[in-house]
Amino acid sequence: MAWFECAPGDVNRKHHVKSPEQFDLAIVGSGIVGLAHALAAARQGLRTVVIDRDARANGASIRNFGFITVSGQERGEVWRRAMRSRDIWLEIAGPAGIEILQRGTVVVARRPEARAVVEAFLRTEMGEGCQLFEPADMEKHARVSGKGLSGGLWSPHELRVESRDAIPRVAALLANRHGVEFRRNTAVRSVAPPVVATSRGDIRADKVIVCPGDDLTTLYPERIALQGVTRCKLQMMRLADPGIRLPAALMSDLGLARYAGYAALPEAAALRSRLEADQRQALDNGVHLIVVQGIDGTLVVGDSHHYAMTPDPFGSDHVDEIILDEFRAIFGGTAPPVIERWTGTYASAPCKTMFVDAPQDNVRLVMITSGTGASTSFAIAEEVVGELFGMAPSEVRKTA
Repeated sequence: MAWFECAPGDVNRKHHVKSPEQFDLAIVGSGIVGLAHALAAARQGLRTVVIDRDARANGASIRNFGFITVSGQERGEVWRRAMRSRDIWLEIAGPAGIEILQRGTVVVARRPEARAVVEAFLRTEMGEGCQLFEPADMEKHARVSGKGLSGGLWSPHELRVESRDAIPRVAALLANRHGVEFRRNTAVRSVAPPVVATSRGDIRADKVIVCPGDDLTTLYPERIALQGVTRCKLQMMRLADPGIRLPAALMSDLGLARYAGYAALPEAAALRSRLEADQRQALDNGVHLIVVQGIDGTLVVGDSHHYAMTPDPFGSDHVDEIILDEFRAIFGGTAPPVIERWTGTYASAPCKTMFVDAPQDNVRLVMITSGTGASTSFAIAEEVVGELFGMAPSEVRKTA
């Protein structure tokens, strides 16, 4: 059995001439997952249309840190996808006019048990290029001054973009440079290649990739339900400019217990036990700390994780305070004023970071179920487009 859910259909030839409203590929959804598939297809010369019910991306793709994360991703395939996706972000950032605001990550180890996880991580293949920081290094390299720190991990791999700006710029690059067409404010009602029925009439496409984000009920709800998908709600905040510049994104012990690339290491068991004793409320609310800085100096801080098929849209001051408590422990002193708060949701499933289903021969349903869309979508898209159109991996990786 292949990595997708059923056998692929016939191979479509990509270089024949299409009529104005006939496409090689239709993509449903213009979040980062849909845009990644459009890029992979357009780079292969496929005539592509992206269809979305909204006027612009408004979901998980913009309600996040803009943090392209490599270190900490699940060991093996997910980590490799994150590395490849990071490289593609770098390839398109210049042409799209996307500014890379920060590079790298410092994971602050507050406890000896966290340092042990860092040291274990550095002994794996994932630790190549990374470095152990001693406690004395933390003020200089991470601008943190919490009491009793045990050191930290420096990873050079990560990138930080401003999602609210970057996602529209990726879409503009696809339209202006690659000729991808967009049909916005257009709801897809059914998919039966070569016809995609929409609220604005039929669109003809030989093949279709459905990237529904956290819409679990519009298209193929029965297939999504079989995967055990629910929604995860997170809380985030923007803090006022603290008057310092962070050299990299920051994480803490809580992230070492949550991100699978760390948490699956044997040494993480002792850290987990310590956190259960010291920070039970943080674990119960799925809190871990990420801090990134915008071009205006403000800090985006979060987040929490609560699960439900239909999460309530309300933020909790109690949960925000748990996040801010961790911020204060890392930086020492008080936190800057909160100037913005929001919640977001993404699709989540137990025991899987993503899945690709084939509900029809010429249709692929692609969902990332781990909140790692920005970090892994571009690599996943290369795989899906290559499989659907019968291309070798080396051919799909060619840039144009």
